[in-house]
Amino acid sequence: MPKRRGIFLDSAFSEKDRGEGRKKRVKEEEFEKLRKFLVEGLEGFIQDEKVLRAILRVPRHIFVPKCEQRAAYIDRPVEIGYRQTISAPHMVALMCEILELSEGHKVLEIGTGSGYNAAVMAELVGKTGHVYTVERIESLVNFASKNLKETGYKNITVLLEDGSIGYPSYAPYDRIAVTCAAPYIPETLLEQLKPGGIMVIPVGSYSQELVRVEKDSNGSIHKKKKGDVIFVPMLGKHGFQKI
Repeated sequence: MPKRRGIFLDSAFSEKDRGEGRKKRVKEEEFEKLRKFLVEGLEGFIQDEKVLRAILRVPRHIFVPKCEQRAAYIDRPVEIGYRQTISAPHMVALMCEILELSEGHKVLEIGTGSGYNAAVMAELVGKTGHVYTVERIESLVNFASKNLKETGYKNITVLLEDGSIGYPSYAPYDRIAVTCAAPYIPETLLEQLKPGGIMVIPVGSYSQELVRVEKDSNGSIHKKKKGDVIFVPMLGKHGFQKI
């Protein structure tokens, strides 16, 4: 009888495990459907198929607070605490498209947030590329690191630093993505951009514009405005002094 009882208990435990596994699979399938629907909605706005595929591969619901997971695939920003947000998917996609990211690129991101934007860029630069992402809020560094570990990204390094001065240790960078609005384009970021490189940065306080910055082979800087945007402010040495 003890043997039978043991078998019964083992069987019951396995059934419970399988039930939890089924629930998790169903939930993931629902998120995948929502993600596909989101990408379909971006198709008329984003022309680069590689960017759309990257958005499709990154599970955005992992990068938002658990209470917001059901809304993860609505095309809007999501608050992640500390007066910070995760950008709307269309904005992440647009910035990636402007950057013209390719396999092997070394990227500097200013403003890690939850790690979502870094994950999308990591998909685009591939295993031979790398994303160095800088965040000034330690709790968000920990949150992003946890999210990126859970989703398995190996080509991203999260750094606790003042992003307004960039990160000279790994410069120069092929691409620089700034996910917070600066009062002006910091000279230190221009210096860390490789000749032939591209940076995208929101500039302004109440009225902000997304700016594409390209450094040509001679080191000359070319700027092009890409539209009105709303981002949280950049803080730090070359950012705003207070919110």
